[in-house]
Amino acid sequence: MPNTAVVTISTQGHVRTIRLDRPTRMNSLDLNAKARLLDALRTAADDPDVRAVVLTGTGRAFCVGQDLEEASTVGDGQAMADAVREQYNPLVRTLLTMPKPVVAAVNGVAAGAGMALALACDVRIAAASATFTTAFAGIGLSCDTGISWTLPRVAGRAVALDLLLRPRLLGAAEALDLGLLQQVVADEEFEDAVHRSAAQLAAGPTRAFAAIKTAVTFASGSTLDDALECEAAQIAETGASVDYQAA
Repeated sequence: MPNTAVVTISTQGHVRTIRLDRPTRMNSLDLNAKARLLDALRTAADDPDVRAVVLTGTGRAFCVGQDLEEASTVGDGQAMADAVREQYNPLVRTLLTMPKPVVAAVNGVAAGAGMALALACDVRIAAASATFTTAFAGIGLSCDTGISWTLPRVAGRAVALDLLLRPRLLGAAEALDLGLLQQVVADEEFEDAVHRSAAQLAAGPTRAFAAIKTAVTFASGSTLDDALECEAAQIAETGASVDYQAA
């Protein structure tokens, strides 16, 4: 029987892999895929046995963003805005606030909301053949899926504006040079490299990782004094942890 799943989930050790699985649609996101992805991310976030998460795609795409065939039936701009608030924003919040590290394993094309989802992950590893584009302005739209928040923080305001105002196809090497990625790996070595990275994170101090994510995200929109106080609060929590005592 053909595979009818749009998101597939597997677990190896303490690593949960969430795979967008619509290869004939370049892993584009229709309503069902967004709902299944959000459920998979929330389940991984809440599962104490999961210590690291990998987000990836099947076939030649990581994710090309919104399924435009479905989008043509959404309606006017306000209906599109409602869809962003209800369907995309929860995905971004879940990735950014998940109390465990998330690796974006970019196996192929990452476009529009797909590129934005990768940027919302903590670590980004790409196959050498992967490509990236913001895409939004190319179809006459503003940006969404948190990319206005993540891209300037990853690459700086000037680079972010350039990539958003003049969308073009970036190869993995250029994306690495711009700071969008931490690692580029030959295609034939990609899956092994992702597994090693995720396993290393899963073996680390999960509570400390969660506290670091909280502190860094909080500091992005806070004053220095508030950021320092947040750091102190996270130290209070992690300083009482078994991981710290063991270390």
